[in-house]
Amino acid sequence: MSVRDAKARCLRIPETLAGLRLDQALGRLFGEYSRSRLQRWIRDGHIKVDGEAWRPRDPVVGGEQIRLGIVSEPESVFTPQDIPLDVLHADDDILVLAKPPGLVVHPAAGHPDGTLVNALLYRFSDLASLPRAGLVHRLDKDTSGVLVVARSLRAHTSLVRQLQDRSLSREYLGIVNGRLTSGGTVNQPVGRHPVQRKRMAVVVGGKPAVTHYRVERRFRSHTLLKLKLETGRTHQIRVHMAHLRQPLLGDPVYGGRPRLPTDPDPRLIDAVSEFRRQALHSACLGLRHPATGEWCSWAAPIPADMVALLSALEEDADGHEH
Repeated sequence: MSVRDAKARCLRIPETLAGLRLDQALGRLFGEYSRSRLQRWIRDGHIKVDGEAWRPRDPVVGGEQIRLGIVSEPESVFTPQDIPLDVLHADDDILVLAKPPGLVVHPAAGHPDGTLVNALLYRFSDLASLPRAGLVHRLDKDTSGVLVVARSLRAHTSLVRQLQDRSLSREYLGIVNGRLTSGGTVNQPVGRHPVQRKRMAVVVGGKPAVTHYRVERRFRSHTLLKLKLETGRTHQIRVHMAHLRQPLLGDPVYGGRPRLPTDPDPRLIDAVSEFRRQALHSACLGLRHPATGEWCSWAAPIPADMVALLSALEEDADGHEH
């Protein structure tokens, strides 16, 4: 791995930080970088104290001259590929994208390339120096919609913190099997299924997971929901809806058999049988901009296949109103 000194920053540690560990003091002074990254830079010699290398745990007394050599570290080994991207917003710190259904976000076993990461590295080569090419959250392969990517270390640290303190807002639209009468909240821990290890489930000892949901439109045997994530566990919405016995329509893992109302419209039969992915769309995303602190939000339009499904559900419901 090659490392180049991109630029250096120099300052003195104020006496008000006396007694803190070096990494703690630097975390106060360079809040745009994570503590783990600062610790690594200290250990690798990219941070000098009065011209000398220190350890992260060494205490400061105040007045020390700090030289921080901000480094660019190529972290991605994935191949850039010319894959179309729908960019909703781009600046020096963040990218906001609308991901289509069917696109894997990150290379993994079974999907070594052809992913969103490969597309990002082709169009934005600077992302190679960031962890996971700037990804801070993901969408499942067959979930569409808006997501944010960091373009700087400052932005990466800020977005991770916003996810951790649950201030980053993520709203989804989902079509579930069953006719819900009201909204609510699912507060159930999510972890690996105890037997089927490729699946997630509500399990004792899982990670805390909270999903809020609100009814947007009721059909004869389905419901369009607005869902808001408070946490972001793997498959969280899909698992929580299945836990309510109202799984997402078309979900190949958690959905079970397709459900249809009595005497369904022929168009609805075709629409449901042909919809082979979870009917879930990341509709809106809101965050504090890492550089300005301004609250920003973006929306991604519902993809064509989900629009067609909603149209068939509407037509069936309207045809049986009376």
